[in-house]
Amino acid sequence: MRVKWKSWLLVLVLAAASAAGGVIWWRLRPPPMPPGIVQTNGRIEATQIDIATKLPGRIKDVLVNEGDFVEANQLVARMDTQTLAAELRQAQAQVKETRNARQTAIAVMAQRNSELTYAQNSLKRSEDLLERGFVSPQKLDADRMAQLTAAAALVAARSRVVELESAIEAAVATVERVKSDIDDSALRAPRAGRIQYRLAEPGEVLPAGGKVLSMLDISDVYMTVFVPEAPAGRLAIGAQARLVLDAAPQYVVPARVIFVAADAQFTPKTVETASERQKLAFRVKLQIDPDLLRKYRTQVKAGLPGMAYVQTDPSAPWPANLEVRLPQS
Repeated sequence: MRVKWKSWLLVLVLAAASAAGGVIWWRLRPPPMPPGIVQTNGRIEATQIDIATKLPGRIKDVLVNEGDFVEANQLVARMDTQTLAAELRQAQAQVKETRNARQTAIAVMAQRNSELTYAQNSLKRSEDLLERGFVSPQKLDADRMAQLTAAAALVAARSRVVELESAIEAAVATVERVKSDIDDSALRAPRAGRIQYRLAEPGEVLPAGGKVLSMLDISDVYMTVFVPEAPAGRLAIGAQARLVLDAAPQYVVPARVIFVAADAQFTPKTVETASERQKLAFRVKLQIDPDLLRKYRTQVKAGLPGMAYVQTDPSAPWPANLEVRLPQS
């Protein structure tokens, strides 16, 4: 009898605890959303950028660490450029050599031009003297041949000058290419953000396109959510939204709709219930204001799950629990 009495007591205690838990849940549960506001869930995302090498080579320095904030165009890593420096000196020497050769070719062209002028004058004199019987026809033929030879030599000299000018352009282009490769060996942040991962260390040899660093653009932070067909049809670009993150439920972050997919799709498995996953929904992108992100940049984190509340009716009032609340700056 004592055992049976204890069992009944345990059942009563559990029933009382369940009832108390139900009452607490009922009182603390979030109020239902008013018409014109749809509730969904998602995860904070940010644009990820990989900083990679343009050319194969050895890493000389990595100047930032994981978690560091960087500004646009900030130098973050350097590649070893000894080989490129040697190529640059060789290309510059080629430019100098080709320019000197062009000056020589110009001098030769001037010489050939003088020779042609002399041959033309000699031919004219021979033609005059032949008419008066002072020279033989053989002399006239010799002068005519000399004039033709001088003309051909001048054409060849001019072609040589043009050829060397083209060679100079090619050599200068090689210098500019090598300089560009040297500049590209200084790896810079394409925009402001935070370093996420160091993917390579000094001394490592990477192929072309080898990743050195991965960074997050913390000025482009958003949450991707899936909105059912009916409310999605009333959703407008620029509509207001509120984000409440699981890691900081005391804050309400403002956002706005910047993208609504043109086609519906099955919602992914990250949606809360299996019944919801069987429905068609539209993918919607909610972006946080970049000015707000800059203000709280040390607190921005990608990957955090949370709830999103989207205003499908611009006149729908926000509940008191969804008024914007942000950390003290």
